[in-house]
Amino acid sequence: MKRFLETIKNIWAIEELRGRIITTILLVLIFRFGTYVVLPGINPAALSKFSEKGSSGLLGLFNLFVGGSFARASIFALGIMPYISASIAVQLLSMAIPSFQKMQREGESGRRKINQYTRIFTIIITAFQGIAYVTYLNSQLPEGGIMINQTLFRISTMVILTAGTMFCLWMGEKITDKGIGNGVSLIIMIGIMARFPGAIVAEFQGRIAAGGGGMIMFLIEMLFLISIVFFIVLLVQGTRKIPIQYAKRIIGNKQYGGVRQYLPLKVNAAGVMPIIFAQAIMFVPALLLQAFPKTDSGFLYNLAQYTSVTHSIMFGLLVVIFTYFYTALIVNPMMMADEMKKNGGFIPGVKPGKSTAHYIDTIMSRITLPGSIFLAVVAILPAFAGLLKINSQFASFFGGTSILIMVGTILDTLQQVESHLLMRHYDGLMKTGRIKGRQTGNAAIATPQG
Repeated sequence: MKRFLETIKNIWAIEELRGRIITTILLVLIFRFGTYVVLPGINPAALSKFSEKGSSGLLGLFNLFVGGSFARASIFALGIMPYISASIAVQLLSMAIPSFQKMQREGESGRRKINQYTRIFTIIITAFQGIAYVTYLNSQLPEGGIMINQTLFRISTMVILTAGTMFCLWMGEKITDKGIGNGVSLIIMIGIMARFPGAIVAEFQGRIAAGGGGMIMFLIEMLFLISIVFFIVLLVQGTRKIPIQYAKRIIGNKQYGGVRQYLPLKVNAAGVMPIIFAQAIMFVPALLLQAFPKTDSGFLYNLAQYTSVTHSIMFGLLVVIFTYFYTALIVNPMMMADEMKKNGGFIPGVKPGKSTAHYIDTIMSRITLPGSIFLAVVAILPAFAGLLKINSQFASFFGGTSILIMVGTILDTLQQVESHLLMRHYDGLMKTGRIKGRQTGNAAIATPQG
């Protein structure tokens, strides 16, 4: 306890870190306040039925991502999710269209152009999702739930939802620039954490009720949840060390010779991004069913039910595919091989250059497979929890969708705090060693700058 208080005192003593933490807290509070501001034209008294519907099934999972604002019909009802979908679209275009590939190679100016396209796609996707959301509101709200002209309500809701999403994105950027941690990841994490206490209470009440299984069952569930968190921490921090015999080690402008080093390749270099990307796509069937309620497609209906076999198989496959896809984006074996060659490094028994790049790529592919499968299993755990009659709110926390985001984002944020402390010669946050977060840019959700 004494060490903890001393650490808090050290954090507060660093002016820059104190300012960043205060900025982050203020922006998070604004976001949370916005999730309770109901869209203009909706009768607040009619929201109770709508809230129950929006908190269950796959839409309940979407509601979890946006901090409950979807079920409350708030101005932040779509949250930051349209931006995630836009990021997927832009990254796919970057692999398929030469002009986007050229922009990626242009450095800072190219990155700004790509960020601008991402924002434009975000607005377009938000507009389409806004149409689906308005249709859903009309189908679920009782008579008298909408108190203004229908046309005016549709137009105003689409404009407000789009503005709300872009404002959430702006807050995420400001947290990244002026606060602590990755802003977009933090906003999603705060939305998830806001639902956690209520989910635990609801599950506890359900278990102690007659026929609920009792306190023992609740404790088993909590123990299982803690075990999942433990394994996810190992997954986030896990590395595979490949022996690299460096002739030189370069640190800043100084060179040190004769040091045996290792090239650490993460078992899960993509971090939480594959699950976020896959989840964003899996939300589409549910939104389509809300936009077109008369659709009688059984396949689409099964995709929208997170406990169905169809949904679990498709979700798991998407997680594996996106794990390889995102790893290929952020891990460049040829660049690593070139850097080693420039610095006089080599892998024993492997020729420098293309052979080294091929060797690293082969190892990366092999260690990514078990990481992607484990990620897929963790991602579909809420389906198994739902089948075991665990409360739907609490079941969503058994999967990587929520827990991975929470664990990864918390570790990243604590790592940044620790870096500020160590730079100013204070003790770190942990006695046993430095906190290992996800590598910058690997798993944190990309946030546009400028």
